[in-house]
Amino acid sequence: MSAIIPVLLGADLNCYNVARAFHEQYGVITYAFGRYAVSATKYSKIIRFTIVPEIDNDDVMLATLTQFAEDHPDAKLILMGCTDDYAAMIIRNKAKLPRYLCPYPDEKFLTTVAYKADFYETCEKYGIPYPNTVILSEPAQESALTAEALGFAYPIVIKPSSSVVYWKHPFDGMKKVYFAHSPAEAASIVAQIYSAGYDEKMILQEMIPGGDVHMRVLTAFSDKRGKVRAMCLGHTMLEEHTPKGLGNHAAIITEPVQNLPFADKIRAMLEDMGYTGFSNFDIKYTGRDGDFRIFEINLRQGRSNFYVTAAGMNIARLAAELYEDEGDSLELCENAHFWHHVPKSVAYTFTEDADLIAQAKALSKAGKETSSLWYKPDFRGNPLRFICVAESLRRQIGKFKKYYPKAK
Repeated sequence: MSAIIPVLLGADLNCYNVARAFHEQYGVITYAFGRYAVSATKYSKIIRFTIVPEIDNDDVMLATLTQFAEDHPDAKLILMGCTDDYAAMIIRNKAKLPRYLCPYPDEKFLTTVAYKADFYETCEKYGIPYPNTVILSEPAQESALTAEALGFAYPIVIKPSSSVVYWKHPFDGMKKVYFAHSPAEAASIVAQIYSAGYDEKMILQEMIPGGDVHMRVLTAFSDKRGKVRAMCLGHTMLEEHTPKGLGNHAAIITEPVQNLPFADKIRAMLEDMGYTGFSNFDIKYTGRDGDFRIFEINLRQGRSNFYVTAAGMNIARLAAELYEDEGDSLELCENAHFWHHVPKSVAYTFTEDADLIAQAKALSKAGKETSSLWYKPDFRGNPLRFICVAESLRRQIGKFKKYYPKAK
């Protein structure tokens, strides 16, 4: 195998998780390009980060990556994006980056299942349950947003169909997801988003009861033939609750894929569509026996992807060895492992399920616990990295005290 060089677009926790996976698996340094430095990757010895202010421009990105490939003619270059926007850029330009292995699907998926409205139509086809949903293409009057008109009760969830388009039109008070308690509030939220320049569909959805512990995350990996080769299910303990981070995973315990009743249907859907590379699904348990609802698909490895690597299914190996492999094996993660990117004390304090807390503590005691940022090889002879990580983790305590809705 040629020398592996991971190349990432981004600088956030996703970037560090992927870089750490490659360092653990192959002992290699990752090269990353982003618009600005972020604490998650700052001062890291396992990442060589370069600031390119306009890297989110397709032409700049292509020029940067083409030059990098010319500078490393004999390496196996593996390119991955660490946000929806960066992943979309890679997917759009895969044909123009022949030197890079890009473990992502074809461009057609950007205008189909990447949009939540279209994804729900696909779920309908494959019998995959999702929350009751109403789709808007423009602002609506209060009279069209009553519970009777929608077909489900308030409070409701409001979110853009296209996250990539949405984040390109910032405004004050912008959030990842919104909650409306009345038709008037719903109408105001939708109007504000459209007035900022967003021009895609909006999703209005029934609120599935239950807090963070009702959430699940499924990561799948498909080879270049479209065959699913790996799946890993995570049971969320805790999510972030800052306005722009709402819904990001903060702590996860892995559990058998078989615990998700429609995992086989997701696999069938991916293979029937000819999907390739990483896919990531947000799912919620309704509280009724065996009743789960799927929310969305992300066309990339999730931000919390180290929960997969920590459980023994290294995502760097999946990308480097299984994407171009001709085998038929399917790996299902069966290992219980406690992953977190916040201090574990935060997970113990704010998780609202005593059984999950007990399980996490038992896994920690058994040595089956991993913190994404607490990577000792990156601390050796690197006090700045240690200080940066320690301060980042300390700040998480304050964030949860401020934003968590049911702090103990």
